[in-house]
Amino acid sequence: MPLANVRNPARPLSPHLSIWKWGPAMAVSIVHRATGSGMATVGTILLVWWLSAMASGAAAYAAFVDLFTVSSGKLNVVGYVVGVGLTLSFFQHMASGVRHLFLDTGAAFELGVNKRSALATFVFAIVATAIFWVILLEKSNG
Repeated sequence: MPLANVRNPARPLSPHLSIWKWGPAMAVSIVHRATGSGMATVGTILLVWWLSAMASGAAAYAAFVDLFTVSSGKLNVVGYVVGVGLTLSFFQHMASGVRHLFLDTGAAFELGVNKRSALATFVFAIVATAIFWVILLEKSNG
């Protein structure tokens, strides 16, 4: 027995992503959600792993530390990827959160301002991450 035809041709179809033009505001919204979820997931896994390694003894803690550092104590490739990735995620999430705070007050809804503020979150995140890591590396190298 065929199912009933529930589509009424007189009713308009719901808009879908395919009809919307992608823009910076949409990208910032999606990246904000991804960075928040990513930081929560990766951060929680790393924290629990670190605490478990500390509680399990010197060998387990050394294995944890060896994943992210070389024998001299400096970061290796994995350490830099995780560190820079989490830092970039943090600054991007923070910048888009501040942008959203202004949008919640009713400001910056004009198309030009909205687009510029969305792009500014990406620029801020990259610049802040670069400054953070330059300062961190200068301090660690004495």
